Amino acid sequence: MTAERRPPAVDVAVVGAGLAGVGLGVRLRRAGRTGFTVLERADDVGGTWRDNVYPGVACDIPGALYSYSFLPQPDWSRVFAPGAEIHGYVRDVVRAEGLTPHLRLGTELTGARWHEDDASWHLATTRGPLTARVLVTAVGRLSEPRVPRIPGLGSFPGRVFHSARWDRDLPDGLRVGVVGTGASAVQLVPELARRAASVVVLQRTPPWVLPRGDRAYAPGEARPDRATLAEEADRLFDARVAGSTAETGLRARAVAHLHAQVPDPGLRERLTPDYAVGCKRALFSDDWYPALQQPHVTLEPSAPVAVEGAVLVAASGARYEVDVLVLATGFETTRLPFAHLVAGRAGRTLAEHWAEGMTSHASTVVHGFPNLFVLDGPNAGLGHHSALEVIEAQIGYVLGALDHLDAMADPLEVSAAAEAAYTREIDERAAGTVWLRGGCRSWYVDERSGRLTLLWPGRAAEYRERFGVFDPAPFTPHGHLSGARPF
Repeated sequence: MTAERRPPAVDVAVVGAGLAGVGLGVRLRRAGRTGFTVLERADDVGGTWRDNVYPGVACDIPGALYSYSFLPQPDWSRVFAPGAEIHGYVRDVVRAEGLTPHLRLGTELTGARWHEDDASWHLATTRGPLTARVLVTAVGRLSEPRVPRIPGLGSFPGRVFHSARWDRDLPDGLRVGVVGTGASAVQLVPELARRAASVVVLQRTPPWVLPRGDRAYAPGEARPDRATLAEEADRLFDARVAGSTAETGLRARAVAHLHAQVPDPGLRERLTPDYAVGCKRALFSDDWYPALQQPHVTLEPSAPVAVEGAVLVAASGARYEVDVLVLATGFETTRLPFAHLVAGRAGRTLAEHWAEGMTSHASTVVHGFPNLFVLDGPNAGLGHHSALEVIEAQIGYVLGALDHLDAMADPLEVSAAAEAAYTREIDERAAGTVWLRGGCRSWYVDERSGRLTLLWPGRAAEYRERFGVFDPAPFTPHGHLSGARPF
């Protein structure tokens, strides 16, 4: 290939400009590493907080824990930061840290393949090819909406959209159907109830809802101490241990909230889950239950089974005529759509490697994929704390790996033994948690293998201590290590 036709090359290519990708970009630049680029398929940064603009969207983690520790945001307007403020924060970080020249907005990754001959990743994008010594995926788990297969959905004559693709021009005074009762629905239904002529909520499974206690900060009011709040949040992991005293206490708190807000025993029964608190994502709201009791709001305790013209047909046989259909049905989480685009050694894709559920070492590196780092991927979420706790640790891990790469000739590939050992540890620790023993189906658990593949089954502080700094021991040239260092 002539120099004129050779694709541009960078040291590090980062895919995704949400909190993980932007945070890594900041740390790379501060470390003096300027040979990186951040690919983003949208025309703006922000990830989840750019895409989700539905009424009432906000973080369900206290704002004091929801900014980078190395760039804290001391001025959130509320205890739980509104989505628009978080999006603005990410934009401000990009400007303040000089990341704009490193961004390639409107550039979607369409393929990535490891090449042995030049030990680099060859990327195909919608704006041309690119090569990189290191590839980092930072696309998150809440980027691809899950759309249910409902017979007749495609022929619905009104407006239909996923909550993450909100119709900003939606007028007030319409009859609205909402499918789903997860985190997005709990936030948006109370807002819709204020604007719509009627709302029907189709509930397959009721969520556990805990008191939120959100409020606006008064001018000049001191914000909570981040370190203290982080320690308090980490103690909440105790309630994710099945059968523990903490789990029993959390259930009692959720039940008390339900009884305090829903006096009607029939409705309360329909709103009472039959699984452990935290088995599915625990939700926080003080206006969800009151919204469902308004006279123009109907709770349908069954899933939709068909759409017949403008009529929603529920599994119970009930029929509802609506003008708008909102799909608050979550995201593709256990089968990450980008995985089929990334091909490692011998052309094997991440999707093939993860055919029985996502695996990794340190929730960041995968055997067979040299110089690849996955942020916010396998077992990198937290069911009790801020996602940034793990993301920041992973960023530290990547920075250490880059320093190690600079000092060695071979690519970095984690051994199969190390990945297997980490997977065994995850499985053993997950076995006693409510995520596997709580009696529910959730997006935390891979439907093929029944493994917990989304969450780290431990405290955030332990993850940071173990994996916030790169350890070269589980790596050898080409990853052929006969045994992994014990954990």
